[in-house]
Amino acid sequence: MQNVRVRTLRVFGAAAAVAAAAVLGLAAQASAGVSGPAFYADGELYRTVGTPTDLSHTGAPDRAWDVLYSFGDAQRNVAEAAPGDAGYNGGRWQVHALSFPAGYAAAVTNGDLDGDGVLDSAIEVRAAVTAGSAIDTGVVKQFECPAIPLHN
Repeated sequence: MQNVRVRTLRVFGAAAAVAAAAVLGLAAQASAGVSGPAFYADGELYRTVGTPTDLSHTGAPDRAWDVLYSFGDAQRNVAEAAPGDAGYNGGRWQVHALSFPAGYAAAVTNGDLDGDGVLDSAIEVRAAVTAGSAIDTGVVKQFECPAIPLHN
């Protein structure tokens, strides 16, 4: 009788562990799902799929990456390339952090070439950098994720 009880507890414990692993796996998949609007490229919004990749310190040359400008909490990020652009690297991103010495509004004033109230292309980001109202503080991360057009 004692052996039956021990065996039953082992089977129940193993089943509970498998169920817990399945629930955690589903939760991880859900958190890595398709996002809403995530970043701009060429004035258009793109979404992505969160992937757990961190390719920092791989030693890959700069030409292997497309730049993704990080605005922190000021606005959505801006990519220098998107699917269909010549030289697009397939979603391998080198994140460059931006700072705004005179504030984000000054960067928009100097870089918003299309007057829509945000910097939504690499050309606009570079205009703000050239004006000195945005500073590219360098690479902070390298990773991979797809660029999915928000609208067709």
